[in-house]
Amino acid sequence: MIFRLFNKTNPASAPAPAPAPATPSPPSEPALPDMKTTADAPVPPAAPAEVDPTDFAQAPVNQRLTPERKIELLNQMVRIRRFEEESGRQYAAKGRIGGFLHRYDGQESIAVGCASLMGENDHMITAYRDHGHALAVGMTMDECMAELLGKATGCSKGKGGSMHFFAPDKNYWGGHGIVGGQTPLGAGIAYYLKFKGLKGSCMCFMGDGAINQGAYHEALNLAGLFNLPVIFIIENNGYSMGTSQCRSSAFKNSLAYRADGYDIVWDIIHGWDLYEMRAKMQIAIDRAHHESRPTVIEVMTYRHYGHSVADANAKKYRTEEEIERYKQHKDPIHLWKNRLVQENVITEEEYTRIDKAAKAEAAASSEFADSSPFPDPEDITKDVYYEVDEFTEAGRTGKHFFND
Repeated sequence: MIFRLFNKTNPASAPAPAPAPATPSPPSEPALPDMKTTADAPVPPAAPAEVDPTDFAQAPVNQRLTPERKIELLNQMVRIRRFEEESGRQYAAKGRIGGFLHRYDGQESIAVGCASLMGENDHMITAYRDHGHALAVGMTMDECMAELLGKATGCSKGKGGSMHFFAPDKNYWGGHGIVGGQTPLGAGIAYYLKFKGLKGSCMCFMGDGAINQGAYHEALNLAGLFNLPVIFIIENNGYSMGTSQCRSSAFKNSLAYRADGYDIVWDIIHGWDLYEMRAKMQIAIDRAHHESRPTVIEVMTYRHYGHSVADANAKKYRTEEEIERYKQHKDPIHLWKNRLVQENVITEEEYTRIDKAAKAEAAASSEFADSSPFPDPEDITKDVYYEVDEFTEAGRTGKHFFND
């Protein structure tokens, strides 16, 4: 029965992207996100003559945005930025945050754009750079900052830290510290949705360094074989941990193009454009909902800081001029704010108020975390096994039963 349910059929073939070969950069020149050409992107379907296919504001999903909703998306991105800045200050204070801290500055439009499209049965899972996704799905700054400081009021009760934010009630299945480890889990969530007959999707995020992990390719194979409604989203900042892409990854035209070998549709998105982010992601979500087909999305983006706050060489493998160029011209918050000003949706004064409120909220979250208690020592054995916590028969006896 399961074989019949998941046996791959031969669906109507979608137009296969046929990007032209790109000239690889020499080893000394990192492959930067904005160095992609239009030849690297898949050919979009024909659009009516009166519609500019490059103006993603005209996409139906964006035409439905109200002025209030547009401002709310800006507010969410600003809140993520100010939270990350506050987390950096807390990390700098010796001993306040243990372990690593992977900031999301510069990539806010990706998480916000994707979360804005989630429905009842849409899920999200990501890697260790997970603060932005957590706030985008509706988690509070208080529970997130408390988790960073290892406090019992944190979203993972102070046991997970920066890389392990979770909110199952919001369909957010968290950050994962093992590179690529979330990709088979994302495929598994999609398998569940299909098995239960639910119209949904799983957005599975990863960095560009994860695409060389075997687990990712195994997940692609299963997604392509079983036609799973999973969307693999590569947040490509061009450097993985600290090595330029052209020196670390072999690929033809784009990282997403690898999906072609698994008979999976793929696309490229300029992640700093929130309109484009939403328009192209909606296509992938519709494919998952209505066709139960996977998609691989490569999102071109740029992190403002290093791989983590422990990345002491962040300005050695990237020039300061390059970093400043992206901050000036590809900052998703500035681009979205300027777009809304042009549309007469918001004024500079209103943006200043939004920014001020986000800074105050971030500062208050640190005060909340400061005043929160640490977990009790005996809590270390809790939240490991469900059976033990719930005192089930298996937990009482140590016997675990599987389906007959």
